Amino acid sequence: MGTTVLSLRIDGELLERLRQHAAKRGMSVQDYVVQTLIRDDFDQRFQSAVEETQKFYGHT
Repeated sequence: MGTTVLSLRIDGELLERLRQHAAKRGMSVQDYVVQTLIRDDFDQRFQSAVEETQKFYGHT
């Protein structure tokens, strides 16, 4: 899988918070943001799978 560049503009206060969160984990801001996006994507896919399973078995 290749990589692509994503450029975005964010508020200075948000960037500072991201720096602090990343530093606590010994990560760069870029790595922290990417890991956060990966985790969120997984959570969404997992939730969809749970909902489909519940539909299949008739649970709500």
